[in-house]
Amino acid sequence: MPNFDYEKQYSGLVAGTDEAGRGPWVGPVVAAAVCFPDLKISEELASQLNDSKKLSAKKREKLFDMIYQSGALIGVGQASAEEIDKINILQASFLAMQRALEQIEQSGRQIDFVLIDGNRHPRDWKWPSQEIIKGDALSLSISAASIIAKVTRDRLMCVLAKEYPGYGWEKNAGYGTAEHIAALKEKGITPYHRKSYAPIAALLKKD
Repeated sequence: MPNFDYEKQYSGLVAGTDEAGRGPWVGPVVAAAVCFPDLKISEELASQLNDSKKLSAKKREKLFDMIYQSGALIGVGQASAEEIDKINILQASFLAMQRALEQIEQSGRQIDFVLIDGNRHPRDWKWPSQEIIKGDALSLSISAASIIAKVTRDRLMCVLAKEYPGYGWEKNAGYGTAEHIAALKEKGITPYHRKSYAPIAALLKKD
């Protein structure tokens, strides 16, 4: 289960960051940054936080509210499908993380260190940082960020699904399910599709 062992290695305000939406064919990639000032968190919340992918949608929604009510500092950022196509999904994920961190700092708090889920970190941003493989199952800050990012993106895809019904985004979050593929063949691509992704690029070539 995640804990604060990584956070305790650094002084000052430590943020955990994670993203949601690298794999889907459509929509933005969304990142969140979460800081627990003084590393204080209720036992109830700490005992339930985990990698967002291991939790049910209902459990993520509950924890989403608990994180926002916990006194944590939270920032959310995103990079659009257009930005993903322009700079690639990895760089777009870092851009979304940067925007999430900047949102926290816009509230007047200075972030001193950043923990990043994964095995890569940006080389050109201002914060010293450490990447942690499977960090959402190891660090409470990253785990909280993974839940905020996932729930935020799922809600956004439900909004986009109303704008473009029939693709099943409210259920598949933009992944290439059978329903999504069938809708692409029938209705075509939308402005929210990632044109640099192979399945979408292949459809564009046919047109």
